[in-house]
Amino acid sequence: MMDALVIGASGGIGRAVADEMETRGGRVTRLSRAADGLDVTDAASVARVMGALTGPFQTVFVSVGILAPEGGAPEKQLAAIDPEAMARVFAVNTIGVAHVLSHLPRLLPKRGRSVTGVLTARVGSIGDNRMGGWHSYRASKAALNQIVHGAAIELGRSHRDAVVASLHPGTVATPFTAGYDPKHGKVAAEEAARNLCDVMERLTVDQSGGFYDYSGAEIPW
Repeated sequence: MMDALVIGASGGIGRAVADEMETRGGRVTRLSRAADGLDVTDAASVARVMGALTGPFQTVFVSVGILAPEGGAPEKQLAAIDPEAMARVFAVNTIGVAHVLSHLPRLLPKRGRSVTGVLTARVGSIGDNRMGGWHSYRASKAALNQIVHGAAIELGRSHRDAVVASLHPGTVATPFTAGYDPKHGKVAAEEAARNLCDVMERLTVDQSGGFYDYSGAEIPW
């Protein structure tokens, strides 16, 4: 893991990933809204916090996102879509993360392998969507996957050994998934972190720009 950066390190998955990276010998820089005032929806905040970093970081993990605005819930049908709520979800999940990723060219080593894992979600897969619903969250994650794919292409031109990928952690038992009890159950944050770190360690340059789950299996767009 070497020098690592975890953005969103106060959340359940982000904290667990940062801890796991340290267990594996990484020197981890942790950033979060709670500790550092990093508000990904505020351009000045992103510029201040991300601009203060020097790097280079061999490993970057971005764990930022919301299911719905505070007090809300993912829509179960089209009639429930609220434009302001949808805009808020996109502001955090897509635009905010894209703004964070815009700092990668300066923070990654120009030579030598680096890996950036961006936490997305299987429900952001258009090809895998067989249930509908959760329109804002699904669409925001699908859009984020496009950003990640584009970032990988761009970085590949200047950082030939850089790997950038969208990662699905599975359903993890954190406050984020409270009240949601899937039939397949949930995994502990610590287990999810081990799985995600394993995947990031195995990814190759040829896989950069892809979308993978916690086992390393590719997910359709």
